[in-house]
Amino acid sequence: MVDKTTAIYIIIDDILKAIGHYEDKRRTMTDAEVIATAIISAMFFSGNMEKARSFMSSNGIVKNMLGKSRFCRRVHAVADLIYDMFHQLGSVLKTINISSEYIVDSFPIPVCDNIRIKRCKIAKSEDFRGYIASKKRYFYGVRVHVLVTSDGIPVELAFLPGEANDVRGLDVLNMDLPPDSYVYGDSAYTDYNIEDAMKELDCVNLDPLRKKNSLRCDEPCIHDYKKLTRKYIESVFSAISYYLPKWIHAVTLKGFLLKICLFVFAYTIEKAFL
Repeated sequence: MVDKTTAIYIIIDDILKAIGHYEDKRRTMTDAEVIATAIISAMFFSGNMEKARSFMSSNGIVKNMLGKSRFCRRVHAVADLIYDMFHQLGSVLKTINISSEYIVDSFPIPVCDNIRIKRCKIAKSEDFRGYIASKKRYFYGVRVHVLVTSDGIPVELAFLPGEANDVRGLDVLNMDLPPDSYVYGDSAYTDYNIEDAMKELDCVNLDPLRKKNSLRCDEPCIHDYKKLTRKYIESVFSAISYYLPKWIHAVTLKGFLLKICLFVFAYTIEKAFL
C-alpha cells in the first residue's frame, strides 16, 4: 500500500510538471501532496479524507500535513485542477490506445435515498430525479457519463442530472478522439445528427447498438461484436463501484461531484499504471 501511494504521488507530480503547474513555494504542503492524498482517500479509504490524511502523515509520506479544515479547503481549491489533470491523463492514454476503439455509457449515483429527498440539502431540484431501467426503480442523484478505451480505462468524464437521458451525454463529453476512432454504446446514444456531425467534422465514428426498427440497421455479426465490446464497460462500472461507499459523504454538490471524479481518477491510475 505504501509503494502504491508513493507511485501515485510520483504520477501526480509528473502530470503537474508536464502541464506547467505553478504554485507558491512558501506553501508547506504542495498541490501534488494534496491531490495525491485525495486520490488515496478514494482508492483505499472509500473517500474518507481524514483517514487518508492520517495515513499519509503517520507513514511519513507527507511531512507537513495540513489540519483537517485547511486540507478540506485546499482540496476544494484545486478541484478544477483535478478535473483538468484527469482529462490531460486521458489525452495521453488516447494517444497510446492502439485499437482506436472506445465505449461510452453512464451509471447513476444517488445523492440520497428516495425517502430522504425532501430533506436533501446537496441537490434541490426535480432534475435530479431519474429512473434506473435495469433495476426498475427511481433514484435522486446524478448520471456519470464515462468514455473508456477498449481496455476499460476511463479517459473522459462528465456529469448530468439524474433525469437526463444518455444521448445528452454526447453534448457534455469532449469526444476529443484521434481520427478514425470508433465509439460504441448502447441504443440510448442513438442520434443520427450527432453521428453525421462527428463523422464529417472530427472523422470519429459514433456507432451505438441499433434497435430492430432503426433506420441504420447492422448486420448480425456487427451487432454481436458491438454487444460483446460494450460489455467491457459494465466491468469498469463494477470496479469503480468497488471503491464507492454505500453513501458518498459530502456537504455540497460540488464536493459530491469532486469525490466521484476522484473515484474514477483513482481507478484510471490503478488500471493504467499500477
